[in-house]
Amino acid sequence: MTPLGQALAERIKAEGPLSVEAYMEACNSYYYATRDPFGASGDFITAPEIHQMFGELVGAALADAWTRAGKPDNAAYVELGPGRGTLAEDALRVLRRAGFSGEVHLIETSDALRQAQGERLPEAKFHASLLTLPPERPLLIAANEFFDALPVRQFVGNYERRVEWIGGRFAFDRDGDIRETSPAREEFASEIARQLERRGGVAIIIDYGHDRPGATGDTLQAVHGHSYALPLDRPGEQDLTAHVDFAALAEATRRVGAVPSRVASQGTWLETLGIGARAMALAAKNPQDTEAIAAARRRLCDEEEMGRLFKVMAIRSPDWPDVAGLEQ
Repeated sequence: MTPLGQALAERIKAEGPLSVEAYMEACNSYYYATRDPFGASGDFITAPEIHQMFGELVGAALADAWTRAGKPDNAAYVELGPGRGTLAEDALRVLRRAGFSGEVHLIETSDALRQAQGERLPEAKFHASLLTLPPERPLLIAANEFFDALPVRQFVGNYERRVEWIGGRFAFDRDGDIRETSPAREEFASEIARQLERRGGVAIIIDYGHDRPGATGDTLQAVHGHSYALPLDRPGEQDLTAHVDFAALAEATRRVGAVPSRVASQGTWLETLGIGARAMALAAKNPQDTEAIAAARRRLCDEEEMGRLFKVMAIRSPDWPDVAGLEQ
């Protein structure tokens, strides 16, 4: 039994079954606060860790939007859940070349990850939420694999599914046709939209999920040691995620006055932005890495790899331009 598992079992005995939302929130809060889960020695690898091309193209898209908005000199780069800081480092390298000299703000609650991010980005300022960002600055926001870890609610019919403690183990109290919602995700998307509508700027959201309104099904999953695991095993010792409903995020942002883009697959978006040309340029400079670069491009873009499952959506202020590759 993990330490968090023991605490959750005692909580259920005292208070009754936990909602899936409460269970997922408790597990992920503990998980991210107590470790660096990224890379070969962790539980999973995200796109920025696969190759620098990913972060460079995110940076190029943000730089392009910033340039077409008139290059406001008080704009700030903001990243949600920035991992080890790899995406920010690569994106900022491109932004700086475009003339961007703004501040760097990272939304991160994990002390362990803040330490890793600070070593890579010593100029960064840390926040627990968007609400403490300095005022009156347009924002260039990146969020890669951030929303999938925010908790979901699960329903079987009109009944909210819960986690019980039975016979010395955790178990779901009901099975059946499952519908998922995520108030936490919609509220975070709404806050991004409110900030952009008030300040100006754009956000790029990249995550795995779908854009089919009303899609149903159980998408809660766990990853431990680079392999899928059972979500109720090892509470707090494995990453819990669920598919992101991009249609719900878009509607949440639209309600508060920001403009959501269309949703594109990650592979299509990266190819549109020129990952092929970037791969060729890198291979020409580093011929010994040609196959590794090609393999990274395939992993990021091919449909049977990350290319189709992962989606990209932008949010923008009404007076800012569309993000390249996501125009309506």
